[in-house]
Amino acid sequence: MDQELERAALVTLLRRGERSWPEITDQVESVGSARDVLESALDASGQGALFDTGPTADLDTVAAEIAAWEREGMRLVTILDEDYPLYLRLVHQRPPFLFLRGAAVEAVEEELRVAVVGTRTPTPEGVAHARAIAGGLAERGVTVVSGLAAGIDTAAHGTALAVGGRTAAVIGTGLRRSYPAQNARLQQEIAERGLVLSQFWPDAPPSKTSFPMRNAVMSGFSLATVVVEAAYRSGARMQARLALEHGRRVFLMRSLMVHEWAREYATRPNTTIIDGPDDVFSELGSLVPTAGELTWA
Repeated sequence: MDQELERAALVTLLRRGERSWPEITDQVESVGSARDVLESALDASGQGALFDTGPTADLDTVAAEIAAWEREGMRLVTILDEDYPLYLRLVHQRPPFLFLRGAAVEAVEEELRVAVVGTRTPTPEGVAHARAIAGGLAERGVTVVSGLAAGIDTAAHGTALAVGGRTAAVIGTGLRRSYPAQNARLQQEIAERGLVLSQFWPDAPPSKTSFPMRNAVMSGFSLATVVVEAAYRSGARMQARLALEHGRRVFLMRSLMVHEWAREYATRPNTTIIDGPDDVFSELGSLVPTAGELTWA
């Protein structure tokens, strides 16, 4: 029961809204207990009386809500849980919790994951590249990660499923929502055969800030990011930048070299310019870091 109460305490801390989520995440990790942090916060604010019979009584109510989420198929994993994704835990933008839905929830740490991302309005050539890369990765046992957006993301997810492979969608809404609406069926299919992951409350709508946050988590969750097509003001370009900051490999299609941002990123360590899918496949063996290479980013 202690683990359930720890999760409930973290949810309560985040809902109080007195401090930013990154601050709470840092403190909870440092102390090693969300309950201890919550009790200290209540004592400091003189609100200990909220718990007439002690903190456990009130946390039981939140724990029951978490149990209801899980019966709905939304598994809550917090930063204190051992099964929080390891590679994501190592990046500065790690969220305090994740909601997971899907058939692949239990195998989340057993996978080699590569993100395939790009514009919502791709060219036919871009779609062809995304399908070839995603299909080849999936056929090689690699989980294809993307953001369920229109365009390149949709092509990557759909192709991974079509070849019988695994795919994970990191979404910018809560799990009870679908964005864009036309991808609701795709989201359901990914949940049935792969994994849908959200860092937001179940009913959270899309917003201008949620998608950049989603890209940071997608980078941290993956060992590499392939950018197929992307303009400067795009989530895919942002994810490439974040992946480099996280020390992850970034693959850029050569066609992106018409953009100044891509030429600049191409000069940085861990960036590889690719002409096609085989250039990604040949590097798969070098993507899994050794224990000594796992560092805070």
